[in-house]
Amino acid sequence: MTTLTHRFLMSSVAVLLAAATTTAMARGPMGCDASADGTPQGPRAEKMQQRMAERHAQHQADLKAKLKLSAEQEAAWAQFVQATQPKPMGAAGAMRQAPVDMARLTTPERIDAMQALHAERAAHMAQRGEAVKTFYKNLSAAQQAVFDAETTRHGMGHRKGDGYMKGDMKSGMRGQMGG
Repeated sequence: MTTLTHRFLMSSVAVLLAAATTTAMARGPMGCDASADGTPQGPRAEKMQQRMAERHAQHQADLKAKLKLSAEQEAAWAQFVQATQPKPMGAAGAMRQAPVDMARLTTPERIDAMQALHAERAAHMAQRGEAVKTFYKNLSAAQQAVFDAETTRHGMGHRKGDGYMKGDMKSGMRGQMGG
């Protein structure tokens, strides 16, 4: 009897989790209303996109100030800024198919669609990488050191004060790791 009760409870939990997941997926990313192509829309999405653009612009302004660019380097900076602008959510959404369309595809078609998306993102990343390398060549050794330090700090989601390793967690992790 205990086993039957246990199975019933586990099944109920599984059904509830599936229902919650389905509801969350239907609402779209971050609970925003989604457009036909699956990209977030509405006031929350617009506000988030605006904050991201402001943060990106602030990071670039801070980097430019720290690099102390010469007049000869301004053209290279302008090209770098142009080439590394983040794509707006609407443009990123154009790169992916709507969830409804993906559900209608066969498994091989979904795999092909995901591979095409991966290839497009890889091409975009390669283009940005080349823009960074081109700009980097125009910097002096001292400026390259500043660029390295600043982009390491802001790359991969490890921003100053952000991230998963905050406050006491850092010291706790050091203590566990013997450091």
